[in-house]
Amino acid sequence: MASLLRPWGPMHVRDSGGDGPALILANSLGADTRMWDALWDRLPGLRRIGFDQRGHGLSATPDQPWNVDDLAGDVLALMDHLGVARAWVMGCSMGGQVAQVLAADHPDRVRGVILSNTAARIGSPEMWEARIAAVAGSGMAGLADAVLDRWFAPDFRASAQVAPWRRMLLAADPQGYAQTCGMIARADLRDRVPRIRCPVLMIAGGADQATPPDLVAGTAALIPGARLVTLPGAGHLPAIDSPADLAALVLGFAEGRP
Repeated sequence: MASLLRPWGPMHVRDSGGDGPALILANSLGADTRMWDALWDRLPGLRRIGFDQRGHGLSATPDQPWNVDDLAGDVLALMDHLGVARAWVMGCSMGGQVAQVLAADHPDRVRGVILSNTAARIGSPEMWEARIAAVAGSGMAGLADAVLDRWFAPDFRASAQVAPWRRMLLAADPQGYAQTCGMIARADLRDRVPRIRCPVLMIAGGADQATPPDLVAGTAALIPGARLVTLPGAGHLPAIDSPADLAALVLGFAEGRP
């Protein structure tokens, strides 16, 4: 287990090592770097670097609110710490928003981005305020079932495979989750993403109820040259429910294959 000490506390880091091109993996709201477990060994030739975003997993939860630019700064600090000058960046949901900021504002550090199940603007402030109130009222247990319904397609949701992800969600830090909900409520990248000029692969899940395909497509339309692919049977976290299909897309993209 490794960590990087940030001004707000320790950030948990997972690094495969190796001398291949680096791929930074940024987790979604309510998840942590374990969400990439089924993808990890399917990406040979890439140096996989995962981390728990602040407020998630084994990383600390700052006392003060943060924004998406702060999360992008954590990635840049991680890259500097590991001696990575440029990297591919893959983010899911809020992690995809972090990748958008990196691509738009720090193009010298980014080879290209894989934006999984994300958008420049996700949800409404009212929706996120309701989520924050639910966490304050009943903790993670009070919203776990609704979140899992939005994360996974019905067949996966009904299977035994969902059990560890339910446990991960229930174990999440309520304060970190609520703070992150507030961050997403404030994040609006629609004016920034048209500046992105690096290669962009956007991935939607056909069964995604959190960021439906039309929402993902709307952001893809704002980014010059972005390629959009929909995985028909995938939910909001294809790294969990469709890892083989996702890995094939990521490897092809990183190797320049259509």
